[in-house]
Amino acid sequence: MKVRFALVLTLLAALLGATACKKDKAEEQTAAKPSSATNATPTAAPAPASTPAAAAADANAAGAETTAKMAAAEWAMKQDEIKHDPNGQWAIQATASSTYGDAQGTASWSANQATGAPNVDKYGDNGMAWTTKTPDSGIEWLDLKYPKPVHATEVRVRESCGSGSVIKIEVFDEQGTGHAVWQGNDPTTELNYLMVKFPKTTFKTDRVKITLATNVVEGWNEIDAVQLVGTDQ
Repeated sequence: MKVRFALVLTLLAALLGATACKKDKAEEQTAAKPSSATNATPTAAPAPASTPAAAAADANAAGAETTAKMAAAEWAMKQDEIKHDPNGQWAIQATASSTYGDAQGTASWSANQATGAPNVDKYGDNGMAWTTKTPDSGIEWLDLKYPKPVHATEVRVRESCGSGSVIKIEVFDEQGTGHAVWQGNDPTTELNYLMVKFPKTTFKTDRVKITLATNVVEGWNEIDAVQLVGTDQ
């Protein structure tokens, strides 16, 4: 009996020791686990201050925007100045070497669409301007008549599509003889004027002829209006 009792005590001691060991390990693991405070979501680092390069880029962008606005305002003022020039006049009649769709009278793209003040506001194809029957066909011309004869000093050709194809400008004297006042390479781009100044003519003129080489600029070449500038004296 004593022996059997001793064995029971030994087994109980061993079981208690094993249980305690497991508990100690559990406590160690619990102690090693971070607390909820330690495991909190870290706060974001403050955004870095703008670098000199970024600040310079922002300044350049702002400067470019300001420059573009000033250029647009200057362009608008110049257009308005031309339109209301007291020495300028707009054509009242026009004929052309050809017209798109053989347009006549005041039909879209007819020669008469180049009479009067400018009325095309955006660069591109527009029936309120004159254009030729076919694109890239070579030499074409637009002939315009004005309300009164003047001693001419300038011709302003408002190009509205395929700009840059004008190669010659002539004015005609009282006998109907043409005088070339300009011939060369047209630098016009986008919606703008080819402005040709020349010494005041000794004769009076009320007729201007614009010659184009339509194959120089690919696609349709359109003219919105042509202004003759001059005085009675």
